[in-house]
Amino acid sequence: MTGSSRILIVQITAILASLGAAWALRFEFTFPYAGLMIGSAPILLLIRLAALGREGLLHGYWHLTGINDALDLAKAVVMGTVGFAISIRYVLGLHEFPLSIYLLEAITTATLLGGIRVAARALRQRSAKPDSHCRRVLIVGAGFASQMLIRELSQPESGFHVVGCLDDDPAKRGMRIQGVAVLAAIKKLPEIINQHPVHEILIAIPSATGAQMRSIVQVCEQAKLKFRTIPSLHELVRGRATVRELRDVNLEDLLGRDPVQLDMRSVRDAISGQCVLVTGAAGSIGSELCAQILTYRPQRLICVDHDETALFNLQSMLGRRFSAGPVTYCVSDFRDRRVINVMRESGVRLIIHAAAYKHVPLMESNLVAALRNNVFGLQEFVDAAESGGCTSFLLISSDKAVHPSSFMGATKRIGELLLASRPTGRMRCVAVRFGNVLGSQGSVVPLLQQQILTDRRVCITHPEVTRFFMTIPEAVSLVLQALTVARNGDILVLDMGAPVKIVDLARHLIRLTSPAHDSVQIIFTGLRKGEKLHEELFYPHEQPYLTEVPKIRRTQSSHQKWEQLSRALLELRMLAESGSDMSLRFKVQEIVPEYSGVPSHGNFRTTVAQPGQTQLALIAAD
Repeated sequence: MTGSSRILIVQITAILASLGAAWALRFEFTFPYAGLMIGSAPILLLIRLAALGREGLLHGYWHLTGINDALDLAKAVVMGTVGFAISIRYVLGLHEFPLSIYLLEAITTATLLGGIRVAARALRQRSAKPDSHCRRVLIVGAGFASQMLIRELSQPESGFHVVGCLDDDPAKRGMRIQGVAVLAAIKKLPEIINQHPVHEILIAIPSATGAQMRSIVQVCEQAKLKFRTIPSLHELVRGRATVRELRDVNLEDLLGRDPVQLDMRSVRDAISGQCVLVTGAAGSIGSELCAQILTYRPQRLICVDHDETALFNLQSMLGRRFSAGPVTYCVSDFRDRRVINVMRESGVRLIIHAAAYKHVPLMESNLVAALRNNVFGLQEFVDAAESGGCTSFLLISSDKAVHPSSFMGATKRIGELLLASRPTGRMRCVAVRFGNVLGSQGSVVPLLQQQILTDRRVCITHPEVTRFFMTIPEAVSLVLQALTVARNGDILVLDMGAPVKIVDLARHLIRLTSPAHDSVQIIFTGLRKGEKLHEELFYPHEQPYLTEVPKIRRTQSSHQKWEQLSRALLELRMLAESGSDMSLRFKVQEIVPEYSGVPSHGNFRTTVAQPGQTQLALIAAD
């Protein structure tokens, strides 16, 4: 006899026993009208089995019974009872069938079928005694996530045995979750492991803030045990991971903040059915932009990037997650004529411009390249977008555009001014300003990790240097939300939270990356050219205003008249053809007076004599 046959026989027996028990209870344990009872039994049996099958309850995985199974069983019993009553009373016309039997039989059936499932689960858990090969674990957290994790780890094939839970809520102390006791507060972890030896600590608080995670990790490090965590709330909500997918604690966990609350409807209205183009699509920000945009069902997404390998990787990633989505991949520089043609032929209505040269030290020695990409290329691209019928153009800017000390930061500021100063037309132009993102290509985090693993030392420019950080998904979610609140000429600034000391960031990374973290040295090398100790998000003259989105603020920066800025950009373009680096720096300072990357001993005044020629005058400082 197969397992399925045995399961079916058990359920048939329970249903028939329920009818007999209901009859006995109704008639004080006698069986009058036995023929009526026996005759109705096949009808009851068929209807009950049909209802159980409809709810998917004919399987035998009773040891996995949960709340959903109980609800499905209740629905099946109610449907079966209604069907049975209609069949007996109105189809067959057996009005002498006792009305109370319908209710008594339903209660007895629900009790028996539910009891069988609960008993099977209890016996399975009781028989699943941990053996010597099971890893003994302690779970930090006693909420819904820990309940789900305990349920997963309770399976015999999991290879884990949960010793207990820790939680700071006094009301949970002493309670049991799936049979596992909540032992003490999290800070008591070192004491608990002395009483209950374990191999590993599992952190099951997906909604924990960065500060909470840092506190928990500090306690785990004191215990000198391996620790892992379940995915973050952001990953769980977006379906990118499940509770069972344990992973090492990473920097995003330690620096993470409250999840972004998106107005999904307004973002969908801004993107759904639109043709969207993203430049720099294969970069860290660009690839996340593409992934999130596709969830809002655009008419078409055009991904533009000059890096063929990176774009191939993006194509593979999006193909796995979205199967055959309406995506075009364009291997090209955004300044190329081909991109303009694709944009016009496809009817692009929304452009998110993430392509830029962004590396501060490298751009200090490549001024012309920075200008051609970040300023002149942007200017031409915006003009082409408007002439092509685009209705919204969003520029990804940087906190380095505020009081820029680097040439790259100054070019990003010119980009902001360019969009803010353009004459009002059919296209809405907006800049979104924010700081560093964790894990972006070429950012400080991968560089520090490489130094930790290969050099066993970390080079930091200054012990007091700070930067703003946010996670890539959070930044991109807010950028998309900015589309719903932006007005033409706005500079929208994302809430970056408190700045983080790079030395503290390095210490977190050392502890997470290297088991022998005490042997990793931190060396201070001094600020590089163009770098500042502290970045800023606003100029003093910029008045920030709240928007409908709590983590986005609006400012309309004081900007130059379009005629004046256009003339200055034309002169800058001519200098880029034949002028010196110093002349470029001083011309940029004329456009962005806050730019501080020029010598303090004097300044240049640049004038254009005629197209293709420049005059350069050095005026000694007073």
